[in-house]
Amino acid sequence: MATGDNQKLKMLYLVKIFTQYTDDEHSLTMQEIIEKLKSYEVSANRKTLYQDFAELERYGLDIIRENVCRTTCYHLGSRQFQLPELKLLVDSVQAAKFITDEESKLLINKLENLVSIHEAKQLQRQVVIAGRVKTPNKMVYVNVDTIYDAIGQGHQITFHYFQWDVKGNPVPRRGGALYQVSPWCLMWNDEYYYLIAYDAEERKIKHYRVDKMKDLSIVPLKREGQAAFKNFDMAKYTKTLFGMFGGEETKVTLECSNDKAGIIIDRFGKDIHLIPKDENTFNVHINVIPSAQFLGWIISLGEGVKITAPSCVVQRMQDEVRRLTEQYLK
Repeated sequence: MATGDNQKLKMLYLVKIFTQYTDDEHSLTMQEIIEKLKSYEVSANRKTLYQDFAELERYGLDIIRENVCRTTCYHLGSRQFQLPELKLLVDSVQAAKFITDEESKLLINKLENLVSIHEAKQLQRQVVIAGRVKTPNKMVYVNVDTIYDAIGQGHQITFHYFQWDVKGNPVPRRGGALYQVSPWCLMWNDEYYYLIAYDAEERKIKHYRVDKMKDLSIVPLKREGQAAFKNFDMAKYTKTLFGMFGGEETKVTLECSNDKAGIIIDRFGKDIHLIPKDENTFNVHINVIPSAQFLGWIISLGEGVKITAPSCVVQRMQDEVRRLTEQYLK
């Protein structure tokens, strides 16, 4: 192929050159740009390139000119995503347990294409995926997309739900029977995607981990649970859960030393009221699901946090303390 046969693609190749090879720290001279175009079988000269640059700027490309040792150099300025933003996205992809190792690498490679080859190396230095806990379920992407479709259509869904056995194999719950629920929203909590749905059989709002779903399908039946979700508060719902384990919401009173105020506010938000008891302690009323995970969280805070009400939750904590004592002091 003779140089110039790709002439109609010149503007596209110019965008590629500016995007891949230039950034705020790396520029190209006019001659270097001509040479790179030549490698794509495109001929160009300075006069026509000046006109091309002007057209690209009219289109929206931020082409920066600067003089370096009496030589004019060119690079791409602002982009749709800046490097710090992409670093945050890369970190999120790496941390997301619901994305497999393979999908994580593919996503990060795509993110690298949004910056120059020089800046992409900075993203690559952050890629430390090996060894992180990742889901082996490759259907998570498809499941999320299907759930959003069902929500948009106002339909119900069915799926098989599984848990892991001691050998690391997926075992269907309910003996392999299909779950059928009305999907309302998706939530990302503790690095996992959860479906928030209405279970008509139990007449209650429930949640399911998306990476533990298989054979998910849309059922052409009208979605149920409108009344239950009418005043549903996602933020409030999330605060009541510990480890995403369900149960009945209960108002629990904690007695805390003042140095625990930050921990309580970080977990339940600034809207809660810390009621001073004396110079060193305060009381706080929180709405939670008092699961074993909640009791474990209280224990992990050590001295300075105590459940004082209601009596049924205090009794559960006493039973848990006895169980731990018997388990570890045998």
